Amino acid sequence: MYRRFAAPRLIRALGVLQGGKLSKWKHLFVDGEYARREKILSGLTLEQVKRPPSEQSHSIYEELWHATRCQTIVVTRDEGWYESWQRGEHYPIHPPVKEEEWSALVTEFLSGLEKALEWASSPEKLGVEVDTGVTMGDVLHSLAVHNAYHMGKIVAVRQLIGAWPPAGES
Repeated sequence: MYRRFAAPRLIRALGVLQGGKLSKWKHLFVDGEYARREKILSGLTLEQVKRPPSEQSHSIYEELWHATRCQTIVVTRDEGWYESWQRGEHYPIHPPVKEEEWSALVTEFLSGLEKALEWASSPEKLGVEVDTGVTMGDVLHSLAVHNAYHMGKIVAVRQLIGAWPPAGES
């Protein structure tokens, strides 16, 4: 016998419905399944974002820089960044020197999420073929997984350096 699953009630409780429907793409890119992306990136000092928790780890800045570059390549179809990526430029060469550099990177990442949502706003846009047999919808799915992976890494680094949750949050 089929038993009703509690997920629909949980989804309503989490507030991810828009007009009574699940906004799949907003859920994937902005606020679903784990902390809102703004929260993950908030309340950090320049010293915190520059400091890797170990020699084997990337810093928060490096993780976000990498995720932002990948996202920019996808959502703006940026060929210049793609060429850099092809040359192996996957992480920044230098850490940020000023707080403004970190803030600009956070803004760029969050703006990229909005651009991803613009691409996902219609079946026609999702169906755009970006490579032989690959649609924008396919690429956005991959990007959402990639972003989730790096946001998880950022939270883990924050936990390791004692910066999670953000001040004033629980």
